[in-house]
Amino acid sequence: MNTLVIDASIAVKWVVEEAGTAEAVALRRRSKLIAPELLVAECANILWKKSRRDELSMDEAFLAARLLQAGDIEFLPTHHLLEAATRIAVELDHPAYDCLYLALAIERDCRLVTADEHFVRKLAAAHRRRFRGRVIGLAQAAEELNN
Repeated sequence: MNTLVIDASIAVKWVVEEAGTAEAVALRRRSKLIAPELLVAECANILWKKSRRDELSMDEAFLAARLLQAGDIEFLPTHHLLEAATRIAVELDHPAYDCLYLALAIERDCRLVTADEHFVRKLAAAHRRRFRGRVIGLAQAAEELNN
């Protein structure tokens, strides 16, 4: 089974209907998914924002949180990746939150799947060998699953 690191932009799609939900659900069914423990805080923050913007009721946000808690994701400690994530963030001039997911993918020799197309494009434009092919967008991941 293919192991993938996922970020909060993927996990939230499992519990909130939005563009890419079907593709995110397909990933969940066909891959072993891992994530840094940071995913928990990021998902909680996304659900809070959606509730605050009236995109979700409070009850819907709480239900989404419970569903995510029960999700089949292997959460990994990442304190040992602090320096690696910082180095990547400085090198790419990109938020360290995203770079922690990338550092985990590099450490585990697998790919990061994200719905953050800005991050995917930034890495593609970076022309740095060690990042090449390490991060893929949700559409690309779904396409690969279908082939």
